[in-house]
This record gives sequence, structure tokens and C-alpha cells, in this order.
Amino acid sequence: MATDVETRLDSRLTVGEKIPVKLVIPVIVIGAIIPFVLGGYATFQGTLIMIYAIAILGLNLLTGFNGQFSLGHSAFYAIGAYTAAILVYHLDWPVYVTIPIGGVVCFFAGFLFGLPALRLEGLYLALATFALGVAVPQILKSSHLEGLTGGVQGLDVFRPDVPAFLVDNFGLTMDQWWYLIVFVVMLLMFWVAWNLINSRTGRAMMAIRDNPIAARSMGVNASLYKSLTFGVSAFYTGIAGAMAAIIIEFVAPDSFTFQLSILLFIGMVVGGTTSIWGAVFGGMFILLIPNFAEEISTGLSYAIFGVILILVIYVMPSGFAGLVNLLRARIKKIM
Repeated sequence: MATDVETRLDSRLTVGEKIPVKLVIPVIVIGAIIPFVLGGYATFQGTLIMIYAIAILGLNLLTGFNGQFSLGHSAFYAIGAYTAAILVYHLDWPVYVTIPIGGVVCFFAGFLFGLPALRLEGLYLALATFALGVAVPQILKSSHLEGLTGGVQGLDVFRPDVPAFLVDNFGLTMDQWWYLIVFVVMLLMFWVAWNLINSRTGRAMMAIRDNPIAARSMGVNASLYKSLTFGVSAFYTGIAGAMAAIIIEFVAPDSFTFQLSILLFIGMVVGGTTSIWGAVFGGMFILLIPNFAEEISTGLSYAIFGVILILVIYVMPSGFAGLVNLLRARIKKIM
């Protein structure tokens, strides 16, 4: 019986997006060269783009591939960031160790939140996650936790120096070093996500998104997969939050407001809701476009950002990844 169910899953469900292997190596090489070509500030921005891309990918696994709407992923971003900050500030742990720990803490937080959320779907689930995103910053400000979280003032996170042999032999700066660390982490997270989506587990996740009743009839444990997906999504976002705390060297509750959740959601839509690599473009959009809008007019920055967003959605209704796939298909048709 189990074999029959697996066969039906394999035959009826489509796998994740195809990634041209011949493009992977050039992209990796170009990505690794970037910090040695750009200046310090541009390298710092590139690092933040990759961090946002990891968080957007985590949200995409939940919403794009599993169909669960979340408007509160800023909460998991905050939990990951504060986990790293608390371990470094209070316990003097190595910053490199705090990154995976931040992800693991968020995995359990997401999984536990996903259990009661199983009773909710659609707008009701989005509302519940919205409540989570609004509540977490207020909890972090609480006077009861001020000794741990620093309250409104937040916590400082001190990065260690770049290993001496890298400075002596390659002249590596702090910004370049952390760019390369985040770049490697991003590649690893993207590779894991691609393998997850193209596995039997990924096909079950997408089956729940497309038709929950049909998925259950084929033997898919929808409750388990939805809770695990929530946990994995939070894990990705927690990793991103932990690295953001280390890169910025500071955490404060006001850095993780509901606006961050909206930006991550926008990045997911602009990049492509069922795309893995589109998360990079989504990260670029939510970091660079608000800054660009503010440079044009500080007082009208939100209006300018809104107009740009409307134009982008009009031109790319399936996101950047959808536009690229459409162009590739037309080019192949012509050739």
C-alpha cells in the first residue's frame, strides 16, 4: 500500500524548478569575486541581500511551496537574532556557533507554533502569524526580560577579528570575510532547499498546497508535514536573523517590527513564489528599492516605493523568476 501511494505521488506531482547546471559554477565564481571588486559599503549591502534572500526562501518554503500564509516571519527573524546576541553578549559564545543554534531554536519555535496553527487556514492563519509578529517585539521590550534582552536599548554583538593568516596572506577585510561566510551559508541553504523540494517530502508539501484532501487520500500526513514545514521555514529565517545580528553588531526590538514581515513577503512575491533562486532578487528589491525611493524624496519614499512595486508586479506578475522562465521558453521556441 505504501509503495502504491509513493508511486502515485511521484507520477502526479511536479518537482521543483530546474536549475541549469552549466550556470551554477559561473554564478558561484562571480559571487565569490564580488567582495574583492566592490567597496566596503557595497560589500556590506551584498551581505545583507544574501541574508534577506535566506529569510525570503524560508518564507517561500512555507507559503509558496506549502500554501501556508505567514505575515509574522519577523518574529522568527528576531528570535534568531536575539538567540545569537544573547549567547555572545551574556555567555561570550563564539559567534560562528550561534548561527546554527539560532536556526535550531527557531525550528522548535516554528514547529510548536505550527501545531495549534493546524486548525487555521488562509486569512485566519495569516492573522495568527500577524499577531505573533506584532507581539514578539513587545515581549523583547518587556521589563521582565530587560536583563536578558537589553529592553528598548537592545544588545551589542561583537564580531571577532578576521583570522590572522587570511589578513596576512590575502589582505581580507572584515566585510569581505563575512560576505564570504554568508555566501557559503546561502549556497548551502539553497542547495538543501532545492533537494528538499525535489524529494518525496517536497512533493508531499506541494500536494498539500494544491489539494489537501487529495493529498490525505494518498496517505500524506498533512498535519505532520505542515508543522515540519513551519519549523523548517522558521529555521531558515532564524539563520538569517542570527547572521544579521552579527553583521550589524546590534539588535533592538524596533528592528523587527511588522514592517519587516511585509518586506519579506514582498521579496517573496517579487522574486517568485515558487522559486528558490528568485529569493536573491527579492532580497535585492527589499534592500535597494526603499533606499532608492528615500534618495528621491524622503517625505514621499513610501509612495515612490509603492509605485515601483505596482509597476514591478504589473510587468512581472509571476515574479522575477517567472519572467526569466518565460523569456527562456520564448528564446528556445525561436531557436
